Amino acid sequence: MPKQPEVGQMVFVTDGEVGVGAVREVREDASEFVINIQNGGDFVLPMDAVKDVHFGKVVLNVARLPKEVREALRHPHAAELHSPTYAATDPTDGTLKG
Repeated sequence: MPKQPEVGQMVFVTDGEVGVGAVREVREDASEFVINIQNGGDFVLPMDAVKDVHFGKVVLNVARLPKEVREALRHPHAAELHSPTYAATDPTDGTLKG
């Protein structure tokens, strides 16, 4: 099991890509955590949605994310980047395409 996320850590879908949000809260029993996705809002996720935690980064396991989170991840930088594709661009990493 990966290390546990900590409040303030950046959230990524793929290591080496653009961050999509940040950890806002780790619940007391440590079975869930809350992330804020840029342009998407806050979402409560189970710890099994974490693929890895390292160097202050939380990498999510896209396959374990609820549909509403995957939808929010389609446009985390909509106000900054003018691209119809998802923030991470390699489909072999389990990322979403537009």
